[in-house]
Amino acid sequence: MVRLSNGLIGALNVITLMLSIPILGSGIWLTQRAATDCERFLDVPLVALGVFAFLVSLAGCVGAYFRNSCLLWLYLVVMLLLIILLVCFTLFAFVVTNKGASHAVSGRGFPEYRLGDYSHWLQRRVETAKNWRSIRSCLVQGKACKSLQNQNQTWDQFIDDNLSPIQSGCCKPPSACNFTYVNGTAWTKPPGFYSSDLPDCNSWQNDPSTLCYDCQSCKAGVLANLKHDWKKIAVINFVLLIFLVVIYLIGCCAFRNDKDVHC
Repeated sequence: MVRLSNGLIGALNVITLMLSIPILGSGIWLTQRAATDCERFLDVPLVALGVFAFLVSLAGCVGAYFRNSCLLWLYLVVMLLLIILLVCFTLFAFVVTNKGASHAVSGRGFPEYRLGDYSHWLQRRVETAKNWRSIRSCLVQGKACKSLQNQNQTWDQFIDDNLSPIQSGCCKPPSACNFTYVNGTAWTKPPGFYSSDLPDCNSWQNDPSTLCYDCQSCKAGVLANLKHDWKKIAVINFVLLIFLVVIYLIGCCAFRNDKDVHC
């Protein structure tokens, strides 16, 4: 039983150790090669995650191989903290993304999004000027609307298109503006147009670097996209939690079997 538990925890941590190397390498590569704010958002978390996974897995491998109670104890404490943090993050992600839904528009094949439909916590994240400058820069540099600009669709083709949340919110004016369609990213405003009720209509510009990037609908589209991604993350977290709990239980078994071994 001693050899089995130690061997199994060692094997599982070797797998985790190997997985941490490409994560760490990706973070270091982005740090050196990042050209956009999108990439810079990822480099620090990737490096931190890679280093953390590498050190924890290394401690687990060494502790299991040498049957070192001190390393196994430290490993189990860190693993328990990681499991608790992962559970808390998953629950938090579910709570803050529980609100928010798309709105069907009559005569349109795509929905539109409203910032007020999302949780206040998420709204504050995108309404903070510093945060939105970074997100906006990411959208512009990533050319989020370029595909619509290059399609040259007719009006009938456009209204039947399946736009993504970001395309719907950031690349066109809201349907309520009733602007004249030219192409996916070009619309004609009535001369001297201004609306106190529809601020997004006032923010719209045909300039590719402006479009509706300063609109509330764009922020809502970003949150809709974020909500969709976090749902996927929740599934991945659930699978990872099962994996971590299994490793933790095996580690507890190995620690119990080796408790007579001193540091």
